[in-house]
Amino acid sequence: MASETGSCSKVAIALLHYPVYDKNHRVVATAVTNLDIHDIARTARTFGLARYYVVTPVPEQRELSRRIVRHWQEGWGAGYNPKRKAALDLVSIVSTLDEAASGLEKEFGGPVVTVATGAGGAPNSVSYAGLRDMIRGEDARFLLLLGTGWGLATEVMKRADYILEPVSGPGSYNHLAVRSAAAIIVDRLLGDRAGGD
Repeated sequence: MASETGSCSKVAIALLHYPVYDKNHRVVATAVTNLDIHDIARTARTFGLARYYVVTPVPEQRELSRRIVRHWQEGWGAGYNPKRKAALDLVSIVSTLDEAASGLEKEFGGPVVTVATGAGGAPNSVSYAGLRDMIRGEDARFLLLLGTGWGLATEVMKRADYILEPVSGPGSYNHLAVRSAAAIIVDRLLGDRAGGD
């Protein structure tokens, strides 16, 4: 699958709105936001990702997401901003992670390696360098799992093939907007590293 950016089309993103935690560590379904749809789609297109899945079990949220995407894919919106249309062409709106994974397996024609992300990390986290090497060297295809709210529920982390080390800064504060985290993660994995890591 060729990419117009010449980057990595063997990687996709899934943004999960369920099952995720709220600030009281309860499993909830979070609301889809316009900014997350647009900004993560632009990151996905910039780095040549294969697909961007918006995952929500709430029918009304899926319909809202489809309306947002359709506005820029058809008619006035598509003509007004073709670059936004190109980004949103990567978006698929699904109800579950299983639906995203199976759709990607059909698209890729083979199994998909799932990689969970989160601010907390895990003792067996894979490093960015390690995952970059896997992406470059293996025949596998990868689905990056990002959580909304206060992060992916434990059940998602446990079923993932890998957990990526967290994005962290020099201090203890670590609560990035998911669209910011997505851009940093994808750049660290797929960005041009000709000048060094």
